[in-house]
Amino acid sequence: MTDAQETAEDTTLRTTGGAPPDDVDSAPIPLLEPREGIPPVVADNDALAEVVAAFAAGTGPVAVDAERASGYRYGQRAYLVQLRREGAGSALIDPVGCPDLSSLGEAVADAEWVLHAATQDLPCLREIGMTPSRLFDTELAGRLAGFARVGLGAMVENVLGYALEKGHSAVDWSTRPLPDPWLRYAALDVELLVDLRDALEEELERQGKLEWARQEFAAIAAAPPAPPRKDPWRRTSGMHKVRRRRQMAVVRELWTARDQVAQRRDVSPGKVLSDAAIIEAALNVPANAHALAALTGFGHRMSRKQLEQWQAAVDRAKAIPDAELPQPGQPLTGPPPRAWADKDPVAAARLSTARAAVSALAERLTMPQENLITPDTVRRLCWEPPKEPTPEAVAEILTAHGARPWQIEQVTPVLVTALTAPVA
Repeated sequence: MTDAQETAEDTTLRTTGGAPPDDVDSAPIPLLEPREGIPPVVADNDALAEVVAAFAAGTGPVAVDAERASGYRYGQRAYLVQLRREGAGSALIDPVGCPDLSSLGEAVADAEWVLHAATQDLPCLREIGMTPSRLFDTELAGRLAGFARVGLGAMVENVLGYALEKGHSAVDWSTRPLPDPWLRYAALDVELLVDLRDALEEELERQGKLEWARQEFAAIAAAPPAPPRKDPWRRTSGMHKVRRRRQMAVVRELWTARDQVAQRRDVSPGKVLSDAAIIEAALNVPANAHALAALTGFGHRMSRKQLEQWQAAVDRAKAIPDAELPQPGQPLTGPPPRAWADKDPVAAARLSTARAAVSALAERLTMPQENLITPDTVRRLCWEPPKEPTPEAVAEILTAHGARPWQIEQVTPVLVTALTAPVA
């Protein structure tokens, strides 16, 4: 009997009143408690050793989830790890008390890991010694299968007919001790994850997309850690308003100063200084702390010392020689698509035709266009197409940009047609 079937047998877990809804066929069944209750939080090596032994002895896939403190703490470290496996039950592990989970990772190294939105959790799991050799991503599976809503709660409800309580997704998971309602929510997140995986596998098989999904999952599992982002200050919200190089320097200096403070205090950078305040200072380039205090985001409840700290960053930007000011950011290949019509009208026409063709194909395959082929790959191909746009030449370029075999097989014919279409 599966986890979902066992849960359905226990009507006390369905609703507050202990009875199923009147309309069982259409109303989702609320999950109120984990089957074995809320697991104790594992926060020392002895308790961790017991979990390692239990999960090593378990069978089948391992459901894995992690909770971070995004918006509260600096960085994206894990503050709680949840797992579930047949024969082992569920476990909640505190990475603060057990910062090295490599022994657990090794215990389940040969198992398939089931995660929802794997690329979000894998970096923080890798930091504590947990890296899967193979995985199944239920969110990505939902996208490939054509589900309109792919959040975990929506997927569990639409596929399995159960309602997960999602009220604690954005809480501060660095809080200690963690309240029982939060722990209950965390345990329920992995309660039915393997059942969801099994149902989605059947649906992908029915649609003829299971091999496509397997290629995507293998690519995620094999991907190396992402390199540090170049010029992360350029991603400041509102950056599109900043046009002048001196103003860009102000953004860079304020962003860097804020990041240093946030890292030292272990708080989210947005709690130190908002992006909107950084952009406001960059657009105005204040002459002194008094002028800075008059800008939105600086004057309210900010101490003189803090104002002087931010003004010092502005002054550093003002002192940079013109030749050393940051350049406007440019994509690696070609101008921004909005400028193609002026710089290369033929390339712009190619891109428009290719985008329409890929969009139509994605609609026929009932999946998001970006999962069929990344927009950046299409843009690069259209800016620098092969001299002879044969299927082999197009496939070679797609491969070089990281497209998977199934993607190449699907999009190559429509892209060849787009590249060879006459320009109006």
